[in-house]
Amino acid sequence: MSTTNSLAPQRAEPSFAELFTPKLITVLREGYTLANLRADAIAGLTVAIVALPLSMAIAIASGAPPAAGLYTAIIGGFLVSALGGSRFQIGGPAGAFIVLVATTVQLHGMDGLILATILSGLILIVVGFLRLGTYIKFIPYPVTVGFTAGIAVIIAASQIKELFGLTLAGPEPGPLLEKLPVLWQALPSLDPASVALALATIGVILGLKRLSPNAPGMLVAVVGAGAAVALFDLPVATIGSRFGGIPDSLPLPSLPVPDMAKVIAVLPSAVAFALLGSIESLLSAVVADGMTGRRHRSNCELVGQGVANIASGLFGGFCVTGTIARTATNVRAGAHGPVAGMLHSLFLLLFVLVAAPLARFIPLACLAGVLLVVAWNMFERQAFATLLRVSRGDAAVLLATFLLTVFRDLTEAIIVGFALGSVLFIHRMSKTTAIDTHTPFVAEDRADDANGERQPYDEADAADPNVVVYRISGVFFFGAAASIGAVLDRISDTHRALVIDFAAVPFVDSTAAHTIEGLVRKATRRGVRVVLTGTSHDLRKDLFAHGIKPPLVRYEETIARALTMVNQPA
Repeated sequence: MSTTNSLAPQRAEPSFAELFTPKLITVLREGYTLANLRADAIAGLTVAIVALPLSMAIAIASGAPPAAGLYTAIIGGFLVSALGGSRFQIGGPAGAFIVLVATTVQLHGMDGLILATILSGLILIVVGFLRLGTYIKFIPYPVTVGFTAGIAVIIAASQIKELFGLTLAGPEPGPLLEKLPVLWQALPSLDPASVALALATIGVILGLKRLSPNAPGMLVAVVGAGAAVALFDLPVATIGSRFGGIPDSLPLPSLPVPDMAKVIAVLPSAVAFALLGSIESLLSAVVADGMTGRRHRSNCELVGQGVANIASGLFGGFCVTGTIARTATNVRAGAHGPVAGMLHSLFLLLFVLVAAPLARFIPLACLAGVLLVVAWNMFERQAFATLLRVSRGDAAVLLATFLLTVFRDLTEAIIVGFALGSVLFIHRMSKTTAIDTHTPFVAEDRADDANGERQPYDEADAADPNVVVYRISGVFFFGAAASIGAVLDRISDTHRALVIDFAAVPFVDSTAAHTIEGLVRKATRRGVRVVLTGTSHDLRKDLFAHGIKPPLVRYEETIARALTMVNQPA
């Protein structure tokens, strides 16, 4: 894969200090005013309102006490924002970890979970300092959509027991195929009050989202359900009846007793936490970048997350990562920088110190309703349907990852999905080479007049301060999508029009198409006109399938026609 752009100067290799300076330091160096603090305080409070019920719900669904979820959000979330490489990242317990955490608790207990969390933190620090975070971006788009959808299904299945208030004869099985028959047999024990509370919770959250999108629907639903339980003494399972409430202070840090046998036993869980945490966190940072136009430092983000996991484990929490929904909420709430994430943790700490006794009234059915809404939002239905429709290869990668996540193991799903994505790429390359042999994988050197169509160089094409032309040559696939996307992102920030030439591109895969779509939508919001040139019929068909079509973007046959078009008055 090669790219050419005469307006992109060569940049000096960044130093170690530049790569691993937390974004908090960057923001403070820019000048931090009282108005910035006010914006961060409002955003931090908004995110804390969302994180409060979620942190407890995720902990309970993971087989941990609700207090552990709050400790994770308070300690881990504070350090993710303070030491990470993203301006807007919000750290805390994530729904994607529910399956892994629950399995670890079942196999090794809470002590094993805490030890695995600390070990995952050490792994993340090593991965970050070795600058391996860059390679995590190479995971194909169908894999991320597949495992996210699979996790959503597992989260929903894990809440059926609490949603219906079922009473089981024994412990609830973890695997889905074993769980469903047990839940079906327990159906006669259904509790109408639990069902009513869960449905009311879902109704309040969805209703407020439609009527007043800025209202804290989850918090309103949880507070309302807790008040109903307290006022009417409803006979349902609550945080108080199941866990005895939550403590009104933070625990003192403590290190698990070192035991090499235990370390070896929990090491697979630690590696899985680190792998999923790095993927989830960097995806969240990319989402924040797309919403704000800023750029995160992936390896610094992993180092900060590693420190946060170690600290979270020391204070009785579990694995912490960047969370997409809370990070997006932080951006929409007007956050200026990492101080918002730090304040979100302090607001959660204030809740623990002041309002902990009231948490005992919160019904578990209500938290199950909260998680069902989370699972529904996690399942990217439009992206899932698009990938199924676009090509059989992408559909195969998507379904393999999805099914392995649901019925087997998340780590196995990611590895198999990545392997299938790589095989699919090789197949597409061999097919492309057979059909279009004049377009190589990487453009080779050739004589100036080798194609017999050499045109004189027009320096005006590259000197126009308002329009930039960017030529991509070779296959645009998942391995190059992150790099090319970053370059195009920077270009689109400073120009009136962006022309991207695909004349030397034999094909794009779904990851690359998704990258272009995100760039085009961001450029459109900023008033930048985007024109794609040189697209073949098949290439344009693939781009159309991913939503990259007029009026969002303009297509022209050649760069010359595109320049003529963008220089005409709008």
